[in-house]
Amino acid sequence: MDDTFGEQNKLPEFKLDSKQAQGFLSFFKTLPNDSRAVRFFDRRDYYTAHGENATFIAKTYYHTTTALRQLGSGADALSSVSVSKNMFETIARDVLLERTDHTLELYEGNGSNWRLVRTGSPGNLGNFEDVLFANHEMQEAPAVVAVILNFRDAGYTVGLSYVDLTNRILGLAEFIDDSHFTNLESALVALGCKECLLPAEGSKSGESRTLYDALGRCGVMVTERKKAEFKTRDLVEDLSRLVKGATQPIRDLLSGFELSPGALGALLSYAELLADETNYGNYTIRKYSLDSYMRLDSAAMRALNVLESKTDANKNFSLFGLMNRTCTAGMGRRLLHKWLKQPLLDVNEINMRLDLVQAFVEDTALRQDLRQHLKRISDIERLTHNLERKRAGLQHVVKLYQSSIRLPYIKNALQNYEGQFSTLIKEKYLDELEILIDDDKLGKFITLVETAVDLDQLENGEFMISPAYDSALCALKDEQELLEQQIRNLHKQTANDLDLPMDKALKLDKGTQFGHVFRITKKEEPKIRKKLSTQFIVLETRKDGVKFTNTKLKKLGDQYQKILEEYKTRQRHLVNKVVETSASFAVVFESLAALLAQLDVLLSFADLATSCPASYTRPDITPFDVGDIILEGSRHPCVEAQDWVNFIPNDCKLVRGKSWFQIITGPNMGGKSTFIRQVGVNILMAQVGCFVPCDKASISVRDCIFARVGAGDCQLRGVSTFMQEMLETASILKGATDKSLIIIDELGRGTSTYDGFGLAWAICEHLVEVIKAPTLFATHFHELTALAHENVDQIGGKQFAGIANYHVSAHIDASSRKLTMLYKVEPGACDQSFGIHVAEFANFPESVVALAREKAAELEDFSPAEILTYEAGEKEGSKRKREYDPDDMSRGATRARQFLKAFADLPLESMDVQEALHCVSELKDGLEKDAVNSKWLQQFL
Repeated sequence: MDDTFGEQNKLPEFKLDSKQAQGFLSFFKTLPNDSRAVRFFDRRDYYTAHGENATFIAKTYYHTTTALRQLGSGADALSSVSVSKNMFETIARDVLLERTDHTLELYEGNGSNWRLVRTGSPGNLGNFEDVLFANHEMQEAPAVVAVILNFRDAGYTVGLSYVDLTNRILGLAEFIDDSHFTNLESALVALGCKECLLPAEGSKSGESRTLYDALGRCGVMVTERKKAEFKTRDLVEDLSRLVKGATQPIRDLLSGFELSPGALGALLSYAELLADETNYGNYTIRKYSLDSYMRLDSAAMRALNVLESKTDANKNFSLFGLMNRTCTAGMGRRLLHKWLKQPLLDVNEINMRLDLVQAFVEDTALRQDLRQHLKRISDIERLTHNLERKRAGLQHVVKLYQSSIRLPYIKNALQNYEGQFSTLIKEKYLDELEILIDDDKLGKFITLVETAVDLDQLENGEFMISPAYDSALCALKDEQELLEQQIRNLHKQTANDLDLPMDKALKLDKGTQFGHVFRITKKEEPKIRKKLSTQFIVLETRKDGVKFTNTKLKKLGDQYQKILEEYKTRQRHLVNKVVETSASFAVVFESLAALLAQLDVLLSFADLATSCPASYTRPDITPFDVGDIILEGSRHPCVEAQDWVNFIPNDCKLVRGKSWFQIITGPNMGGKSTFIRQVGVNILMAQVGCFVPCDKASISVRDCIFARVGAGDCQLRGVSTFMQEMLETASILKGATDKSLIIIDELGRGTSTYDGFGLAWAICEHLVEVIKAPTLFATHFHELTALAHENVDQIGGKQFAGIANYHVSAHIDASSRKLTMLYKVEPGACDQSFGIHVAEFANFPESVVALAREKAAELEDFSPAEILTYEAGEKEGSKRKREYDPDDMSRGATRARQFLKAFADLPLESMDVQEALHCVSELKDGLEKDAVNSKWLQQFL
């Protein structure tokens, strides 16, 4: 929207007379109230918006209210703004592709007679596709979903249906969900949903707020529809018209669902699919399963920076921006967008993608050759879509032709590959290309275009049917050329008669007003004035000369114009015929688009792996119940891609039974968050089928990545930072399984120290004992590191196996007390946070830092005793007092619990005072005796 500042000075003139203005004002008052609708009125050369829409546009896009004009006067005056065609495209793109809170409406007409001709919403772009993507690639294919909920004791049954209008896909899903709608959120992310239909009555129920929150987190616009639209009546008949194939499979598919068919009925009504006959027989319907792909909720997508954000300083800030090195116009980009939201779970499928990427990584010539050819491929998906929707012209057909003739080059490049994966490349690409290029498929289409289209005219930017294609067109062309020759002969004869040099003095012009005419300069006119007045008809005298004609030229010109109109009519008829014939190849082009888009994305992965300064490696993939997660020398791909970063690699070894649950401590700014995120990013990249930024990687497939990394306030929805943190953590506790990966950063900081620590401890216990998923838990609660010591609670029978402590290292210079971050993750726990040193980094006043040290020493009993740090045995003062080693604490806590349990078991109500005192004394003596060898216990005595 940077161009909008310049647009402000180019506001189209608002031209309405008083009668037109009055008529429009009376019409505008009849429009229904809709706070979400942004309404535009097409006034041919420009557009207008009015009322609250005008104010919204002036403030949001022109950044000033001086752009507003008043239509009418007095109490009836209406705020209005005029918008150029370019600005209209900018606003339409922002409203429908970026925002999730408005719909778009376009009206045509004049005076008081206006009609709604186009409507659009973030999920339903259909009517505005020509505006949105005339000068821009389509970045992703949005989906509209409809949801019906049925409350059950254990949670909800969710009935979900979706429609992908771009790829013409209908889907149904039904699943059990918890009160936070964890599964629904994952489905919305995976489907790339932009809009959700809900029954209007249901929106007033108490549980709807949680649902709206889940939709809001995913950036989904909610559209309420009447409950009556969520119906299944006539659904099978309606679908049989839209979906390819027989009716019975549709009936069988719907019978397996309880709620989803009703949601699908609402979608058909909302998207008006049956109103467009070009949809008939072109849709596919499928069952969508949550278990098809790795599940990612909105929190994980944000934590791992998977998709682009408008606030990104550069494209490498997001995983998508870094990985997007696609060459095709739009197709590869959209597929990559989809793959990043739908990582694979099948080991064989992942390895197949990795095999292809490895082939392209190892063969540089093949990779570069293919990428050069793919750069010349148009957006076949969009072109085919326009053909099917009857929105295509001859230029679209020519673009498909130009893409089709590149296929033999792509095929030859692939055939030249002789590496270890040549069989796979043959199966995946060569065999299918062979079928597509066949004379009965694309061969026939190429012949059609070469025969029908005048390819020589393409250099002049003209898309025309070749005269040789049609005998009637050829005859008209011959007649047109004959008349042109006769007119040229007449021009020559007239020049001789007037004794004027041809073309220099006597020119032949062709215009829209008079057709063919003669023209001479005003300087030459006196020489032939007499002949002009007797033999010719003077049409016009202007500065550039005198235009005149005679009966012969007029007759020939009229004949020429008539033939030209016939020629154009015949051309239009033949263009429509060629476009219609080209549309019959739609199925072939859809297959071709899918093949080329996949090839493009895998080449993009290979380009990333080979063009980064540090090496990427192929990960070893194992099933979820086999193997560990070992990342040696791993890096964060987005962080290392920043110009100012010299990234320090780290190992991560999540080993079952040993370090499956890792507690990571260390100073602020020390790299804890980056480390735990890079593990998630590496696993996601591997399951998408990409090489990973590691020296060596072995990954046990994960069905879901849960991430609680930082929480922002949501005061507008009445949700505090801590509440948001707890909601996200609740989703993890309810949705995670032993097949998931859990990443948690700084849990429990939003409340008091003791509450926060208690919650963090309890959550860790639950994750280790119940969920048993590999977990990276970064924290400043150093006391949590005690979890890693075995037999923490012998009385309760708990033994936390598989917990390991790690810390990010830092160095403090003994003399200057300056802190240096080392960014290395090493075994063991860290025993301080270095918070005051970080404050020094931020240039706090020295007096504040000194007071902070004094208060910290007072509160935390900082000891001057020199204690060994984790850095190469260096000694250092000023660390938190640690008089009790972890084993002492563990044994002491166990003995203290025994004492408390024995005391609690005493039947005091049935004992007299002396007996009770004697028993308590014995318990105390026993505790004092055991405390001789436990400094930790002695502090209580």
